[in-house]
Amino acid sequence: MAWIAPCCVAIGVAFPEVFAPVRAWVPALFAFITFQGALNNRFSQVAAVFRRPAFLLLLLTISTVVMPVVAYLFAMLCFASDPDIVTGVVLEYSVPVAVVAYLWIGMYGGNRPLGLSAILVSTVLAPFTIPLTLEALMGAHIQLDVPAMMGQMAYMIAIPAVLGMAVNDASHRWGDGWGERRLSPALGLAAKMLLVLIITTNSTEMADYLRHPTWETLAVSLFILVFAASGFVWGLLVARRMRRPVADVVTATYVTGMRNISAGAVIAAQFFPGATVFPVMVGTMFQQVLAGLMSRHLVRLGAVPEGE
Repeated sequence: MAWIAPCCVAIGVAFPEVFAPVRAWVPALFAFITFQGALNNRFSQVAAVFRRPAFLLLLLTISTVVMPVVAYLFAMLCFASDPDIVTGVVLEYSVPVAVVAYLWIGMYGGNRPLGLSAILVSTVLAPFTIPLTLEALMGAHIQLDVPAMMGQMAYMIAIPAVLGMAVNDASHRWGDGWGERRLSPALGLAAKMLLVLIITTNSTEMADYLRHPTWETLAVSLFILVFAASGFVWGLLVARRMRRPVADVVTATYVTGMRNISAGAVIAAQFFPGATVFPVMVGTMFQQVLAGLMSRHLVRLGAVPEGE
């Protein structure tokens, strides 16, 4: 993904007329991807973490509350004259934790149940937290259809996530776990291909901005790069400060550092102008690369790739 995501962005920008017609199908495609990912999860895993939820709640507070507020404050300092840009920055850091963070957590010996719980809780709450965050921080600057946005997030993320876990639980209760063992792998290749298509399609919204770069778009790109990098550091420092085990440090780093940018791009494209989509989508060029760079530091801390 460190190389695929930027390539998708480049293709979407180069051929917007080819992929733009797919935009109408993106919410349905994203719902399919969420369902497939949720088939690997069970409600019991979340319940186990919630028996001692303090650290999970701290990570969710940083990810869902602190980072959007700090992003808003710095964005207002840099781009106060353009509310659409500020809205895009706030939206970028209001979306749930990225599902792909779970893969990085597993590869580097992180606390899987903790990471899974953070992803699921932030995803299920997203239909409520995203509109509330945008309304609280940007309410005076934008016209926001809160019920429509909540419905869209529920359709794309919350409902398919809960449905996927329910199917997996049922397959374990009344079968051999076919939901996780067979159905999820069978749908996996299609989900990966659709994710590539979604990133490419959403990137068409940036075509005019990247084809005709300005000092403002370059400044926005630099802002997102720096703030995205800081997200990984926040989780790392908090976990180290609390003297958490290395596995928790790994999980905290990726939970606070990785965002479900595809979901944010879908929302931006559905409800906001192109200027708002740009700060969200430009993050796809940095997030996976930053995750890879951060993994090197985690290895030095004692994190070991799974299987080694």
